[in-house]
Amino acid sequence: MTGVVVGKVDEIPVGEGRAYPVYGTPVAVYRLRDGTLRALAAVCPHKGGPLADGLIDGRVVVCPLHGHTYDLATGAELAADGTAVCAYDVTADEEGTIRVETRSA
Repeated sequence: MTGVVVGKVDEIPVGEGRAYPVYGTPVAVYRLRDGTLRALAAVCPHKGGPLADGLIDGRVVVCPLHGHTYDLATGAELAADGTAVCAYDVTADEEGTIRVETRSA
């Protein structure tokens, strides 16, 4: 696994997400209301919706184009056809630097 620095925590308002490129793949990083971070593939597989712009709560993100919901911890779709998106491990250090873990470079 390889960690990729993508930005700073303070770039993401609480309760929102931001998309960052990780080795050419867009990854959405979400800052939950409790301060934790989650990361998923940033593009919905159904219609290419920008998942970083979706509404989030403590458990799911809702695609802004068609309302499909994805579990923020696993990437599993909670309804419809069950298509999942990739979930990534994400951390922030004491300076607020966000690191997304990937399986390959």
